[in-house]
Amino acid sequence: MMVYNQSMNNLPDDPVLALPPRILLGPGPSLVDPRVQRAMLAPVVGHLDPAFLKVMDGVQQLLRLVFETQNELTLAISGTGTAGMEAAVANMVEPGDAVLVCSSGYFGERIAEMARRYGARVETLRRPWGQVFDPDEVSQALQATNRPRLVALVQAETSTGALQPLEEIARVVHAAGALLLVDAVTSLGGAPVGVDRVGIDICYSGSQKCLGCPPGLAPLTLSPAAVQKLESRRSPVTSFYLDLSLLRRYWGPERAYHHTAPISMVYALHEGLRIVAEEGLEVRWARHLRNAGLLWQGLEALGLELHVEVAHRLPPLTTVCIPPGADDLGVRRRLLDEYNIEISGGLGELKGKVWRIGLMGFSSRPELVELLLAALRKIL
Repeated sequence: MMVYNQSMNNLPDDPVLALPPRILLGPGPSLVDPRVQRAMLAPVVGHLDPAFLKVMDGVQQLLRLVFETQNELTLAISGTGTAGMEAAVANMVEPGDAVLVCSSGYFGERIAEMARRYGARVETLRRPWGQVFDPDEVSQALQATNRPRLVALVQAETSTGALQPLEEIARVVHAAGALLLVDAVTSLGGAPVGVDRVGIDICYSGSQKCLGCPPGLAPLTLSPAAVQKLESRRSPVTSFYLDLSLLRRYWGPERAYHHTAPISMVYALHEGLRIVAEEGLEVRWARHLRNAGLLWQGLEALGLELHVEVAHRLPPLTTVCIPPGADDLGVRRRLLDEYNIEISGGLGELKGKVWRIGLMGFSSRPELVELLLAALRKIL
């Protein structure tokens, strides 16, 4: 019998120890606040330990503050923002439901694909990437849709840098008897979301962007109308892992076991949300907008064109058109190799056409804006 025996001297090098201290100015993840990193060093306890349950209660309370809602069903999905997206779709969509998806970017198309996979009759209203929808066109699309159950929009389209106005569209959606699902992955904590004020029924986000935490959790909240839809489903939720009727029993008073929560990530989210609350939502939104303005002015001073018109720009994420003759990958590689700065290229229709620059959470700081602009000035 062959016995596997490998000497410690022959082990491969540890790549983790060689990781450089990157300055994360891409579309996510963003830089993690040092307070969040320290919180993750707290002792790991059981996922049903009374001390940990208090942390979960705190996360829910703080999420309601950041979402600007009183919704009882507010929790964090164990997974990235895409898990939040799929949880929203999986729980709200049943086979045969009519779903209208307003798509003007990569992640709107992803919502539509998920809805199709869960059996929905998907109607897609499209706009060029980087534009936003107006209430009249949404109203017309709803009138052409047979018994619409759900309307989905991306508030903060990470692929384009556009910020979608929601208030009037929410009124149109509810007048048609439908629920409104909103992707706030790149806006929560960095721009107003206003779940209750706007009238959003299902809203999800991610921990790794404006909340200043590592990727791994997806905040999600459901309005009473969305909870009623969940409770009146004709069929069970197809995904066991993302079934909110089960997850709410773990996050609620019953504390029924569902899965082993990512303990240290919940610590991280709790601390990240505490930081948001301490700064204050309006102050935090103003900081993101102010630093975005510095970036926009600096980019235009370099002769660069921004992809989205100023009225609809998303402060946490900016798309800048790659100038003629510039090497997309070459510029990003030099930023990484020479300055330790990460920005990203375009997705989908904008691949090779734009750079995406994120100023989110702990990454939204004026000194980082100045550093990036100085680096671009030298490279370009």
